[in-house]
Amino acid sequence: MTLHFEPVCPENRKEIEELELYPEQSGFIESVPECLAEAEEFSQWRTVGIYDGDILVGFSMYGYFNEPLPEGRLWLDRLLIDKRHQGKGYGKAAVLSLLERLQKEYNCKKVYLSVYGDNKTAIALYQRAGFYFTGEYDTKGEKIMVYDYNLK
Repeated sequence: MTLHFEPVCPENRKEIEELELYPEQSGFIESVPECLAEAEEFSQWRTVGIYDGDILVGFSMYGYFNEPLPEGRLWLDRLLIDKRHQGKGYGKAAVLSLLERLQKEYNCKKVYLSVYGDNKTAIALYQRAGFYFTGEYDTKGEKIMVYDYNLK
């Protein structure tokens, strides 16, 4: 499996908007159309389709924000693997590939994300990738995790 990322554009947007989760996962992440609407509102967000060859398997949204001062934070804010492709190792591969991409694109020392405390599958995935809890919560009550490139 060799994943690559393609920016969301008019040519792939419809297909990306049709990615689906299982019903029990829908409370953990906004829909892709909601994510794309947010990205249109805030130019800091980057949205990408996650592909294995020509096959669209998922979606991600990330971006750097200047707050909190003085350093700001780079957020891996959304990661979704389509329900038809879950359980095949795409989640782990996507996280690791995104960490490489973010390091090259932003040259930051840390990457942050937030996750609901009852999303045990996502928490385990992120912890296996090297994220750990900061003890902070975001504005929606999600627990904040961080990946520190200096610790790897």
